[in-house]
Amino acid sequence: MQNKENLKKLITNNNVTLSENFESNAKPQAKKLSDAIDNAMTTEPITEQAILSKQIEAHRKNSIKYKIDVTEIIPPPQIAWSLANTKKSGNEILGTLGNFSAIIGKAKSRKSFYVNIAVSTALKEDSVLGRFSSDLPSDKNEVLYFDTEQGKYHVQLAVKRICTQIKEPEPKNLHTYYLRSLTPSERLEFIENEILSNDKVGFVIIDGIKDLVTSINDEEQATMIVSKLLKWTEERNIHIVTVLHQNKSDTNARGHIGTELVNKAETVLEVAKSENDSNISIVTPLQCRNPEPEVFAFEINEFGIPKMAENFELRTETKKNRFDVSDLEDFKKYEVLTEVFINGAEFGYKQLETQIKLASKKQLGKALANNSITSLIADCKNNGWLLQEKPRGAYTLGTFDEDEFSTEDVCEAEKFHKNN
Repeated sequence: MQNKENLKKLITNNNVTLSENFESNAKPQAKKLSDAIDNAMTTEPITEQAILSKQIEAHRKNSIKYKIDVTEIIPPPQIAWSLANTKKSGNEILGTLGNFSAIIGKAKSRKSFYVNIAVSTALKEDSVLGRFSSDLPSDKNEVLYFDTEQGKYHVQLAVKRICTQIKEPEPKNLHTYYLRSLTPSERLEFIENEILSNDKVGFVIIDGIKDLVTSINDEEQATMIVSKLLKWTEERNIHIVTVLHQNKSDTNARGHIGTELVNKAETVLEVAKSENDSNISIVTPLQCRNPEPEVFAFEINEFGIPKMAENFELRTETKKNRFDVSDLEDFKKYEVLTEVFINGAEFGYKQLETQIKLASKKQLGKALANNSITSLIADCKNNGWLLQEKPRGAYTLGTFDEDEFSTEDVCEAEKFHKNN
C-alpha cells in the first residue's frame, strides 16, 4: 500500500516538472513567433521590381571591370612568339599572351612537326631555324604540351626531337603529357588543373583539341571549349596553340568546334603538304588579327628534325601556281649570278641563259624556266648586278650596294664569296 502511494506521488511530481519545462520553453518561442509576425506585417513585401533593382545594382558594380575607358592607357599584349620576315625587315606576330591560335591541316600534313617548332621556339632564348623567336617573359617561360592522340612512345619521340632541336637533353621548363587513355571530360579537367596550378606557364600546346569533346558537331560543347580557351588565356595571361584536322572534302576546320576555333582565334595557320613535292609542308596564314606572316615551308632532315625549306616557291610551283622570280630574295638572286660568273668573266645572252639554268639548280634546288630566267636577267640589270656595256654585248657581273640589303643578306653573300 505504501509503495502505491509513493509511485503516485512520483508521477504527480514528474507531471508538474514537465509542465513547468514546457511553459518555460514555449513562452520564448511564442514571443519570437509573435515578433516575426509583427515584423512581416510592418515590412514591405518583396516584389519583382525590388528583385530586379538588386540585380541591376549588382550588375553595375560588376560591369566596371568590363567597360572600356577610351582615356585608359592599355599596353598591347605581350608577344609570345613571332616569325622573321625575309622580304622586308622585322617580325610578324604568330601569337600573343592572352590569346589562342589554331593550326589546321589534313591528316599526316606534319602538323605535329610544326608543333615541335612552336615548342622549341618557346623554350629557346635564341631564334629557332633562324626565323622563329620567343618573347615570353622570364616569369612566364614554362611550357605545357598536351597530346591527346598519340601513345606514350610517340609523344616521347616528339619531345626528343624538341630536345635535339634546342640542343638541351632535358629542358626543365617543359611539361609534356599524353592523354590518349582519358575520356574527353577527364582530359579537359586534367588540362585545366595543370594550367591553373602553375603561375609560371606562358605557352600551352593542345595537340588534338577535338578530343576534349564527345562530338565535333555538338554546338554546346564547342562553345564551352572555346569559352574555356578564352577564359584561360585572359585570366592566366598565356598563349594556347590548338591543333585540329581539316575536313577530308575541303580545307575547313572539322566540325562545329573547328568553326568556333577559327572565329575566335588570334591566328589561324594551315599546314599542307606540297602537291609538287610531298617532302615539303607549306604553312599559310588563313586568318590573323595582326599583320599576316609570310607564307613559309619546312621539311624534315635526315635526323627527323624540321628545317626551313629553302626556295620552296620554286621547288613547289605548279601550273596553277607559277613561281615568280621577283619574289626571290635579292641576295639569292645575286648568289645565282655569282655562281654563274665563277665559270667565266663574261657571257653572251644565250650562254648566260644556260649558265643561269645550271646555277639556279645548284643554288635554288631547281632550274629556272626560260621565262623566269628572262625576268631574272632584266631584274638584275635594273639593279646594276648584271652589266652590259652595249646592246647585244656581253654580260659581266656587277656589284651591289650593301645599304640595299639587310645585314643578314650581306653576311650570306659574303659567306658565299669566301666559300667560292
